[in-house]
Amino acid sequence: MIRWKNLLADSLNAVEVVTFDYPYISKRKPPPKAEKLVEFHSDFVKTIAAKYPHHPLILAGKSMGSRVSCMVAAENGIRASAVVCLGYPLKGPKGSIRDKPLLQLTVPTIFVQGTKDGLCSLESLEVVRKRMKALSRLHVVENGDHSMKIAKKNLELAGISQEEAEQSAVQAIAKFVSQTVGAS
Repeated sequence: MIRWKNLLADSLNAVEVVTFDYPYISKRKPPPKAEKLVEFHSDFVKTIAAKYPHHPLILAGKSMGSRVSCMVAAENGIRASAVVCLGYPLKGPKGSIRDKPLLQLTVPTIFVQGTKDGLCSLESLEVVRKRMKALSRLHVVENGDHSMKIAKKNLELAGISQEEAEQSAVQAIAKFVSQTVGAS
């Protein structure tokens, strides 16, 4: 996430891009259900929003962090301008589709997903996106996995570097944010 933080800070001309770890990480425990992280995440977001009251609030997260960001953005009292989902984990345990947070969103949302992401097929995500109330966009990382990593053999075949793939995703995010936040 630190790499994505730096890439996003540069491309968005952000006042500040803040990362944090959920409490379970420092205790080296398995993650709890996403719903149990909402209060911690929400409190953190409210603190940052209070620090910068006249600036847009863009929530971004990777995997479960993107899912929790969507849950937080749907809360009353959180005035998010947009949500950035890096590798949204749409597929849950036993194949369930975790679309409820997405269907509750009312703020513009961009998904950055790899075509080889085992936790979110592009076909399933497209079905959910059509049902979303919020404006949404999708940026596809060709041959990217859940972390947007591209296998070396696929990088060579495509004639692209990992950095170029990530930079393309960051440019798509910056364009989306400037169009949606600039329009509001």
